[in-house]
Amino acid sequence: MTAIKHALQRDIFTPNDERLLSIVNVCKAGKKKKNCFLCATVTTERPVQVKVVKVKKSDKGDFYKRQIAWALRDLAVVDAKDAIKENPEFDLHFEKVYKWVASSTAEKNAFISCIWKLNQRYLRKKIDFVNVSSQLLEESVPSGENQSVTGGDEEAVDEYQELNAREEQDIEIMMEGCECAISNAEAFAEKLSRELQVLDGANIQSIMASEKQVNILMQLLDEALKEVDQIELKLSSYEEMLQSVKEQMDQISESNHLIHLSNTNNVKLLSEIEFLVNHMDLAKGHIKALQEGDLASSRGIEACTNAADALLQCMNVALRPGHDMLLAVKQQQQRFGDLREHFARRLASHLNNVFVQQGHDQSSTLAQHSAELTLPNHHPFHRDLLRYAKLMEWLKSTDYGKYEGLTKNYMDYLSRLYEREIKDFFEVAKMKMTGTTKESKKFGLHGSSGKLTGSTSSLNKLSVQSSGSRRSQSSSLLDMGNMSASDLDVADRTKFDKIFEQVLSELEPLCLAEQDFISKFFKLQQHQNMPASMTEAEDLDGGSLSRQHSSGTLLPVSSEKDMIRQMMIKIFRCIEPELNNLIALGDKVDSFNSLYMLVKMSHHVWTAQNVDPASFLSTTLGNVLVTVKRNFDKCISNQIRQMEEVKISKKSKVGILPFVAEFEEFAGLAESIFKNAERRGDLDKAYIKLIRGVFINVEKVANDSQKTPRDVVMMENFHHIFATLSRLKISCLEAEKKEAKQKYTDHLQSYVIYSLGQPLEKLNHFFEGVEARVAQGIREEEVSYQLAFNKQELRKVIKEYPGKEVKKGLDNLYKKVDKHLCEEENLLQVVWHSMQDEFIRQYKHFEGLIARCYPGSGVTMEFTIQDILDYCSSIAQSH
Repeated sequence: MTAIKHALQRDIFTPNDERLLSIVNVCKAGKKKKNCFLCATVTTERPVQVKVVKVKKSDKGDFYKRQIAWALRDLAVVDAKDAIKENPEFDLHFEKVYKWVASSTAEKNAFISCIWKLNQRYLRKKIDFVNVSSQLLEESVPSGENQSVTGGDEEAVDEYQELNAREEQDIEIMMEGCECAISNAEAFAEKLSRELQVLDGANIQSIMASEKQVNILMQLLDEALKEVDQIELKLSSYEEMLQSVKEQMDQISESNHLIHLSNTNNVKLLSEIEFLVNHMDLAKGHIKALQEGDLASSRGIEACTNAADALLQCMNVALRPGHDMLLAVKQQQQRFGDLREHFARRLASHLNNVFVQQGHDQSSTLAQHSAELTLPNHHPFHRDLLRYAKLMEWLKSTDYGKYEGLTKNYMDYLSRLYEREIKDFFEVAKMKMTGTTKESKKFGLHGSSGKLTGSTSSLNKLSVQSSGSRRSQSSSLLDMGNMSASDLDVADRTKFDKIFEQVLSELEPLCLAEQDFISKFFKLQQHQNMPASMTEAEDLDGGSLSRQHSSGTLLPVSSEKDMIRQMMIKIFRCIEPELNNLIALGDKVDSFNSLYMLVKMSHHVWTAQNVDPASFLSTTLGNVLVTVKRNFDKCISNQIRQMEEVKISKKSKVGILPFVAEFEEFAGLAESIFKNAERRGDLDKAYIKLIRGVFINVEKVANDSQKTPRDVVMMENFHHIFATLSRLKISCLEAEKKEAKQKYTDHLQSYVIYSLGQPLEKLNHFFEGVEARVAQGIREEEVSYQLAFNKQELRKVIKEYPGKEVKKGLDNLYKKVDKHLCEEENLLQVVWHSMQDEFIRQYKHFEGLIARCYPGSGVTMEFTIQDILDYCSSIAQSH
């Protein structure tokens, strides 16, 4: 834009003695865009003329030409369209309204501002500025604004410069004071010259008067200096007089400092002596308690505890620098060390005797619990020992070697004691379990006989391969002992469940109480950092608190929580083997006991882990739970293997397969046991495996069956499975329940069709021929004209099936079906009703063919649908 402005000034306005002040690139609004420039100009000659000139680029060449010019005094309104938002459009109202669109809002604003300033300076004409921002319109034009309006033309400023209001006022006042100021300019100038001379003379006199004042001031300063010299002389004489006094005062000050230093040293020495006496003096009563105090009585234990704490405070006092060099301090420390060593030996010896006495006392009470399934209570022993807890804490902090020795002795004595108690306890539990088994053997039954698992216990060698042998055994037992085998099994399992629950309920508080006692007595929860001596890995039998893992590696103790767990492992090392033996016995007695054990053990593990997942009890029960889970999986595998090995009699009908009935028993038992159990997922997985095995082996047995038709085996067993799943409502087996129902329905239909066959065989062959002719293209009403299928042939065939023959055939069919089906499932009436429906369907089919192919012949069957219903009903009632 600067280059264009310079070119326009040079080519268009300079030749016309005009100056270009502002320029804006515009085009007309609403029309085809043809750019041009609006220029604000003033003439260089007076009187000044202000114009707005439109300049356009020539069509023939690259130069500009002047198109039209308007005088600024003809401008009436400037409309900027919007005073707030940026808008490049604006209107200029001359003799008519010109609408323009600027190339940018900034150029538009600069052009409107220039128009306003030119109007204020040269015209003072009322031009309306509409929708223009107040920032663009200034109230007045300052004196220095001429440069911005005229583009900084210095020659214009030299030629003419207006006076401001202040200068005009001063000149008017001056001219009013002189009458000839206007009429006689020379007289006015001469008067001004005379007044200027007067002012110059006054200035010179003022300067001369000030010089005299300076001289007077210099004289006063000289006199002041003389007075200062006299004062300095007097001060020097006074200083000489005071010199001797100063020396005397220095001597007095030095003497006072030495006295103060001596007093300070005496006070510090007294403080040090009082510190040592107060902090390193042990009362005679404490010394006597440490040497001779009674560790068996509560009062003596309290006195020894207080004395031990006082001794520990004296030994742990923080001595100041140099105190350890004093002979008295060394002697006192040696005396404290001897007292500590003596009392630590007394305490360790007494506690070892207490541990030994506890073993003897508890052994005497074992006989009382030998016949009961309860563990001895150690609370009195723990209560007595907890009186020594503070002394154990003292021993731990002062003599860790003796503390560690006590810990090892406690583990040794208590591990032997607990081992005797726990083994006797488990022996009682085993006797109670096997006692149930012995009672069962009086009736000739063991808990594992007749089970789907096929458990090969040494106590029972019975094996049942079919439901018939199992039912006969159960009936004989019922006659002999007035109790069914299933009732006896339930009683055995319920008693086992109670015994196992009681075992876990006795062990759990025993372990928790012992762990809580160890934590409180040995103070193993106060600090996390263990002494270095405790991290050495030694063998348990050698007394270290490290344990040899099953892999053979030693587990170092890394924290006090680990130390508690290691102590519990040493003390209760027999719990896990005894639990595993008990579980093995329970599984040997009845493999279904693994279901009870899995639920009970899972619940106790879950409870223990909620308290402390890393505790001894939680870890031990978790390990045993793994064994129980293996037994449970083995039980499921054995059941599946028994399914695969089942064999059926070739001479008798199959009926409900043994493993199908036993799956029902297993599922009913499992649902009652696992109700609201934590390990429900394990049971659901087992269900899936078992039901798939049942499905596969039912089909396998059905394929191998010779006496009973395949469809009957499939129909009866899948009906039984469907009924079982519907009754138990096992959510994870919904898909299998639907599959069982579908298989039952399919094989029922297949058996009905197969057994019913063609009861009206000749009539069926006749109509098959009719349908074949119709299929060949013969119209139905023309079939009767065929020689082999005329009305006479039809009547001949129908006469062969009177109602009596039909009823006889249905009676034989009913007897045949009755031989195939078993009594347990009670499906005879269901099958018979399905056969009746199928027979009626065939009857209706024949009647339809007669009506279509032999219309108007009057030929009908010799029995009706009502006759069929009566036949079927009478046959069912007669049997």
